[in-house]
Amino acid sequence: MKKLPIGRQSFEYLRNNNFLYVDKTEVIHEMISAGDIYFLLRPRRFSKSLLVSTLEAIFKGQKELFDGLYIYDKWDWSQQYPVITIDWAGISHSTLEEMKSSLISHLKKIAKNYDITLSTEFAPDCFGELIESLYTTTGKPVVVLIDEYDKPITSHLFDSHLNPIRTAVHDFYQILKSVDEYLKFVFLTGVSKFSGLSIFSALNNLDDITLQKEYAAVCGYTQEELERNFYEYIDSAAEYLKMTREYLLEQIRYWYNGYTWDGKTAIYNPFSTLNFFKVQRFADYWFRTGSPTFLIDIIQRRNNIEDVLEPIVVGDESIFNEYDLENMSEIPLLFQTGYLTVKQMELTPDGCAEYTLGVPNMEVNKALLKCLLKAYGKYPDDRYIDKLRRTMQQQMTNFDEAGFACSLEAMVATVPYDLHIPQEAYYHSLMLIWMRLLGFKIHAEEHNDLGRSDLVWEQPEVTIVAEIKYSDKKTIDYLLKEAINQIHEKRYYSKYLGEIILLGIAFSGKQTGCRMEELKRK
Repeated sequence: MKKLPIGRQSFEYLRNNNFLYVDKTEVIHEMISAGDIYFLLRPRRFSKSLLVSTLEAIFKGQKELFDGLYIYDKWDWSQQYPVITIDWAGISHSTLEEMKSSLISHLKKIAKNYDITLSTEFAPDCFGELIESLYTTTGKPVVVLIDEYDKPITSHLFDSHLNPIRTAVHDFYQILKSVDEYLKFVFLTGVSKFSGLSIFSALNNLDDITLQKEYAAVCGYTQEELERNFYEYIDSAAEYLKMTREYLLEQIRYWYNGYTWDGKTAIYNPFSTLNFFKVQRFADYWFRTGSPTFLIDIIQRRNNIEDVLEPIVVGDESIFNEYDLENMSEIPLLFQTGYLTVKQMELTPDGCAEYTLGVPNMEVNKALLKCLLKAYGKYPDDRYIDKLRRTMQQQMTNFDEAGFACSLEAMVATVPYDLHIPQEAYYHSLMLIWMRLLGFKIHAEEHNDLGRSDLVWEQPEVTIVAEIKYSDKKTIDYLLKEAINQIHEKRYYSKYLGEIILLGIAFSGKQTGCRMEELKRK
């Protein structure tokens, strides 16, 4: 088997050292043939750096690296261009002076590779001089590739270095406008699109491809790519975990798939997928590499958790660009950092796009809720979670209404009372997230011809169809009767065969209750 490229972002290194490479050169070829100045936003550890490295190899004419890939016989390899690659992850930026010094050193190193000596002293001037000198020396327009363009800013969001570093970055990017005549191709990646940063105003023809359907799969893996490229690893994991291949694929999809930028093309998180195949155990690999402390702080300060409990419908595409350093809003922040993704995109009658955002998958869903509950001070440890999952599974199997009600009370008790929202939708969302956190595969709002159920979760031998009711004025018994009656009237179980449990769940003030009915359908 080819080696898994965990932590490796150099295209040349992968191709020369028997690492697995998922061929993205078809969409790359389409991109570089259609335009010349692009911006792409994707979450951290989503193969953006590998994409930049691949572009560098193409423009430098390293044909031998592309043998067997789509672009090999589609590109004119005789045309080679000078390339400036700036990876901000490799530029020191702890302080303003350190950033300036490190950036100048990096530019001078690139200049030396082309036998150019830079005479200017300031980073923006060095950048401009390097571009113009490369054009003059080689006779070819210059390719500029900037990876993690926003890294110096996101690293200092909440400290005193932010404003001077932001100003310096602004001045640096402003140079691209003055040297436009010397540029062949410009490509920038980032995890955020900051409003007011000059790069988006300086480059008038900058094409933001973040939400464009043609580039939805330029980073990460589609289902077809996963099954075609990782088939040996899939078979190995299925054997080790004692699962059928089909069931394993379903679980991998549940944990790591679900990112979309066009509302249609589902993408696997590459970092988590690779780590799963290495370890052969389901865990929150991506989330562990950078827990969103600042995000949790903002949500907690505003006492607003609905954005991570319910799908969010936004009717204006501009919300994806509203990353204002002076007034951060949760929705664009959650989207740009990868904790929300586009679940659906529909066109309104007037031709505008309407987006539904949601948490991508089980990994993000589970880990984000852990962080939220921990932030509010009452998150139970993982041993408690495991015990509660086994207990609730047994209670459901044994038709134990009283025991299941006690487990529900234990779940709700972990959330402080002042966080509770007196609405049925809130308790529906809380149940959905809690049950997913416990490891149950839950479907929310399953539709039939008469309506939609609140929750459905399927176990190997039984399907549970649940309806949730809340009222601070009605009794638990009344609400439970209402819930079970609604399941019958709307026939929420009509899609399922075999043993079915109808589950009514009720919240009234601080009281919690449940009622179960058994149904067998052939």
